Amino acid sequence: MVTAAPGEDRSPALALVNTRRLTPAGETDDLAAPAGAAAWLREHGLAVADVDLRRLTDLRAAVRELLATLTQGGHPAATAVETVNAAAQADAAAPRLTWEDGPSREWHSTRPGSFDAALAALARDAIEVVTGELGSLVRPCEAHGCVRYYFREHARRRWCSTTCGDRVRAARHQRLVVEQRDGTR
Repeated sequence: MVTAAPGEDRSPALALVNTRRLTPAGETDDLAAPAGAAAWLREHGLAVADVDLRRLTDLRAAVRELLATLTQGGHPAATAVETVNAAAQADAAAPRLTWEDGPSREWHSTRPGSFDAALAALARDAIEVVTGELGSLVRPCEAHGCVRYYFREHARRRWCSTTCGDRVRAARHQRLVVEQRDGTR
C-alpha cells in the first residue's frame, strides 16, 4: 500500500504528480496503463468512461514542472503553463455554492463524467495550489531519489513519508557505522 504524501487528500493535483514515485522495487508509475489511470481517477472521484493516457501524463508533467518552479523559483516553461490552462478550460464548469458546515464553493462540470471534466478539475486544482495559500507549503521530498511533493505543514518535516524518512535515517546510520569502523570519523 502506498502512503499518501501530506496534502494529497486536499489536492488531487498533488496526488497526480505523486503517481510517479520511487519504491524499493524501483520507479513506479500508477498511470503507466489505461486501467491504472482509470482506477486512479476513480479513487479521486473523477470516474470516466475513457482515458486519454497521453493527455493525463502530459498534465502530470506540466503540474510537476509548476510545483518544481514554485519550490525552486524562476519561471516554468510556457508549454507547462499552456498545458495546464488548456486542460482547465477543456470543460465548461461553474462554481456552485453549498452550505453544509458553512459556505463553500464547489466546481461543477457541464459534462460530468467526461475525461475533459476530470482533466479540468485536476488542472483547476493545480492552478489553485500554485496561486493560493497552499503554494507556499509545497516542498519536494528531500530523500535521495524520491520524486514526490508534499505540503509541509510542520517546520521539521523534510520527507514525503515515513518510508523516505526511515530510508534517510538508515543510510545516515550506515554511513556512521562505516566511518567508525574505518576510523575516518
